[in-house]
Amino acid sequence: MKQEVWSRTPILRCLFLRSLSGPLLRLLASCNVNAKVAWVLQESPTLVAACLSWLFGSQACRSSPGNLAVLLCFVVHYVNRSFVYPLQMKGSKPFPLPVMMMAMTFCAVNGYIQCQSLMRYLLIPVNWMTCLGICIWMTGLYINVDADQRLRNLRKPGETGYKIPRGGLFDYVSGANFFGEIMEWIGFAIAMGGAFPGITFAFCTACNIGPR
Repeated sequence: MKQEVWSRTPILRCLFLRSLSGPLLRLLASCNVNAKVAWVLQESPTLVAACLSWLFGSQACRSSPGNLAVLLCFVVHYVNRSFVYPLQMKGSKPFPLPVMMMAMTFCAVNGYIQCQSLMRYLLIPVNWMTCLGICIWMTGLYINVDADQRLRNLRKPGETGYKIPRGGLFDYVSGANFFGEIMEWIGFAIAMGGAFPGITFAFCTACNIGPR
């Protein structure tokens, strides 16, 4: 009888799950993950998506130089974010587990959408728009990597406290690393020919890290 009432009352189920969500979230939030490990785990689903999309993509997309060039841009960025950047980090604070899980979910979903679009649904011609987008992407990548390097070397061993980064694009914008990444994905969207997945990704990136 109790089981029948429970199965027929979604409100009771909802209230029960809600009563558990508070303690559960607090428990998860108390779990911290090493920063380097967190970066690798949360960013690497994009590379898994890229590999699987390429392996099982359509023949037309897999043999298209334009598609492969744009996919390579995506892969290069996330190889840097998944492995190169974390291995060069210095003294970063641990990540709360829920933050890492949310980032991992975004990377997995977005990676699937972008890579499936490039390897199954879009045909990217090699034209001036594709070349312009890749050039903008390359410029953004350079700015992003250069800014990351300057931030890593901001403090000498043993130094603490706030420091203002100087040099490179930091002389013109306060968050050169964020600016470079936004520029990357704008170029990526242009190289995709203004396709909806690329435009959406660029817009979401700008909304997420632009205010910083």
